[in-house]
Amino acid sequence: MTIEIGFLVFPRVQQLDLTGPYEVLAMVPGARVHLVAKTRDPLASATGLVLTPTVTFAECPALDVICVPGGSGVNPLMEDGETLDFLRRQAAGARYLTSVCTGALVLGAAGLLRGKRATTHWAAHDLLAAFGAIPTQGRVVRDGNLITGGGVTAGIDFGLTLAAELTDAATAQAIQLHLEYAPAPPFDTGRPETAGPDILAAARERLSATRREREAIVARVTAAERR
Repeated sequence: MTIEIGFLVFPRVQQLDLTGPYEVLAMVPGARVHLVAKTRDPLASATGLVLTPTVTFAECPALDVICVPGGSGVNPLMEDGETLDFLRRQAAGARYLTSVCTGALVLGAAGLLRGKRATTHWAAHDLLAAFGAIPTQGRVVRDGNLITGGGVTAGIDFGLTLAAELTDAATAQAIQLHLEYAPAPPFDTGRPETAGPDILAAARERLSATRREREAIVARVTAAERR
């Protein structure tokens, strides 16, 4: 049986949010993975990697899994009616509704997180509550058929978690071994709690412009929902 998996792609997507879980899920037996966008025109990720969508919104089959990755490009998506409508349509019949990193904010803007536990990148975690979600810390957080991954590299953990759901634990473990996924980072600075104050301050400064834009968009989106 074919398992239809669709990753939303868009300008300035964080490519590892996408390519990490893509690498895992493409190895699931029976999986057919799509890169879904408004058009098939190539687009550049946040770090310049050029990606080519494989199907448009109009061409996309009914998906078993819909995944929204994050990146600075999520900001305009939160107010993009065509994208939000596509996600709502697909979510209605999907077995799993998922996101990685700040892709959760797009699900929130589509009204798909209300009353659900969810996670996202540490620098946007507090924004989830504005969409009626229950912000929950974790590399991978599941609430029913909603599965959300934390920031960037958590997409691999997310992918393995989902692979086990779609098949079984042994298959997911075999994929992990094939990828030699055994993280041993040289520094213990992958979370705000473990990074030193100077490192954290520098990271917040690099993200400050996107954060200010994001706060304004979330305020507009949620204000429109209340009207």
